[in-house]
Amino acid sequence: MPMLSESDRADLIGTAADLAAAAREATLLHFRSAGLSAETKEADRFDPVTVADRLCEERMRAILAHRRPQDGILGEEMGARAGQSGLTWVLDPIDGTRSYLCGTPTWGVLISVADETGPIYGLIDQPYIGERFEGGLGRAVMRGPMGERALATRAPRPLAEAILMSTFPEVGSAEEEAAFRRLSRQVKLTRYGTDCYAYALLAAGQIDLVVEAGLQPYDVQAPMAVIEAAGGVFTDWQGRRNPSGGRVIAAANAEIHAAALEMLGAG
Repeated sequence: MPMLSESDRADLIGTAADLAAAAREATLLHFRSAGLSAETKEADRFDPVTVADRLCEERMRAILAHRRPQDGILGEEMGARAGQSGLTWVLDPIDGTRSYLCGTPTWGVLISVADETGPIYGLIDQPYIGERFEGGLGRAVMRGPMGERALATRAPRPLAEAILMSTFPEVGSAEEEAAFRRLSRQVKLTRYGTDCYAYALLAAGQIDLVVEAGLQPYDVQAPMAVIEAAGGVFTDWQGRRNPSGGRVIAAANAEIHAAALEMLGAG
C-alpha cells in the first residue's frame, strides 16, 4: 500500500470521527430504554445482539459508503465487504452488549482502519460517559468530561504491584483459564467485566494488563491501535502481534508484558 499523505490521514481521522458521532446517536437512542431485549446469536450460550447493535453498524456503513466507498469493511453484525484501496474499516458497534443490556456504562464502540499489516488507527468510544480514546496516525489522545489529554501507558513496575483486567472470570478454555489463574495469583488486583473499557484504561495509564482469549478481529483492532500509540504492547500469548484476535495480552510496557507472558506459559 502506498504511503498515506497528510490529507489522506486527515480524511481517515475525520471519517472515524463521523462514524463515532453516528454511533453515539444510534446507541444512546436505545440505552437504558424500557423493554430493550436481545436475541442470542448462538444456540448453546447467550451471545446477545440488540436493535442498537444493528442500527449502529447500519449507520456507520452508510457513512463509509458515502465517504470511503473504495475501502473494505469488516463488521461484527453484517460481515465483510471487500474494497479496492488496501484499507479496511473494522467495526464493533457495541463491544459489551451484555453490559449495554444491564445499563452499565462500560460498553463501547470500536472503530479502526487497517492495512495488510493490521490496524493503523483506532477509536474506543463510550457514548454515555462521553469519553473517546484515539490512537494511530501520529495521535494518542483521550477526550471526555474532564477535557483532553495525551494517552500514555504506565511505567514498568513489578508484577506483584500490577492491576490486571479481563471481561470474564472464565477467560476461555480450561487450559486458558488455568494459565490466567497463574497470572492472577501474582498480581496485586484483578478485576472483571469492563469489556473494551479495560483497554482504554490501560492506554490511559490506569492499569497494567488486560488478558483475554477467544477474541475476534473487531474486538482487538481498535484497542491495539490505541494501546500501541500510547506506548503499550498488544500481542497473543506467544508474543506475536495478533490483529486477527484469539488469545490477547495487552500490557503497559515491554517489561510487564514479558513477565505476564512467562506466567501464562508456565504450565
